Amino acid sequence: MTTTPAGAFTFVLHSHLPYARQAGMWPHGEEWVHEAIAETYVPLLDALNDLVEEGVNFRITISVTPVLAEQLADKTIQEHFLTYAEERAAWAAADISRFADVGDDEMKQLAIHFHHWYSRILSSFRDRYGCDVIGALAKLQDAGYVEVSTSAATHGYLPLLSRDSSIFGQLQTGVASYRRHFGRDPKAIWLPECAYRPAYWDETDGEPIRRPGLESFLAAQGLGVFFVETHSVEGGRPIGKAAGEAIGIYGAVARRYTIELSESEQTEPGTTYKTYWVGDEPGKVAVMGRNARTGQQVWSGDFGYPGDLWYREFHRKDAVSGMQYWRIGGPGLDLGQKPAYDPVRAQERIGEHARHFVGLVDELLTHYAASTGEFGMICSNYDTELFGHWWFEGVD
Repeated sequence: MTTTPAGAFTFVLHSHLPYARQAGMWPHGEEWVHEAIAETYVPLLDALNDLVEEGVNFRITISVTPVLAEQLADKTIQEHFLTYAEERAAWAAADISRFADVGDDEMKQLAIHFHHWYSRILSSFRDRYGCDVIGALAKLQDAGYVEVSTSAATHGYLPLLSRDSSIFGQLQTGVASYRRHFGRDPKAIWLPECAYRPAYWDETDGEPIRRPGLESFLAAQGLGVFFVETHSVEGGRPIGKAAGEAIGIYGAVARRYTIELSESEQTEPGTTYKTYWVGDEPGKVAVMGRNARTGQQVWSGDFGYPGDLWYREFHRKDAVSGMQYWRIGGPGLDLGQKPAYDPVRAQERIGEHARHFVGLVDELLTHYAASTGEFGMICSNYDTELFGHWWFEGVD
């Protein structure tokens, strides 16, 4: 029996870190990149490659900015990361003896857990991926599982650049960097901060000139898709508790075929369940908006998954080794009162939250199809570094 799907779903992960190569270490030096490699990029690569080996035919979009790509491909950062991971594994090993000496078996077991965890990360980075995170992503893309998208050269806020030549240069350099690292042309782009600029008349210098929308620059580089925040499509519709209670104006990017619309057309609300052509030439550049409900399920401080009391606490670190051995424990709990982390219970919550998310996506797409009679799409966009780093269990 065949079943007609109600819609489509994709994750879009945006990967970016500021340039920190040889900028010292903690808290805002090169260690910034090392932490992301250990806690986000390598675990994500492990998860995706494990799925490939299990025969799961998945699809996912991962954006990598030129600033990040250049750092991850840099031999100095790769060598420094090996030292970083070896040190953390050694620190956890030292904690095993330290906790054993004071008879604290619970903390001893946690130290053993994280010693093994850092040892696995080190092994994956060095042996499974040859210290080459970008190369590992390229292999997944070449095999058809991952679509790697690009970004502007320095992650600059494009709508505020005063010269169109600067926008062109930012995008051209981003495409050139991508081509060098991935051996092909990019198809999609994550605009820095998801910031879009429609065409407009600029009278700054007296004589009015028409400055093109960003889609014109994207089309010139062969980029056919970009991503925006929810309100850019829904036109001011509130996100969170107020979502669904008000209808905003039609979003600047959710306009088919032309940016010069009548007043009546501008009051039509857009929806992130659709993809829209942008600008004067339909069929050139499309936009996909972040789905608010799936986004809030992760980002919301009220009901987001990362705040679960069984997940690892990010902020509390051991005074001797700097390892993170505690869990969130509950809302508003003082750092000194945080209970010890429980990896087994955390894994149970991972399964529960994963099943809940799958059910949420199914419910949203089924409802959209039933209410509109149309095939819908959910695009769930997140910062890649949220997973694994800020939300330790997020990749799983």
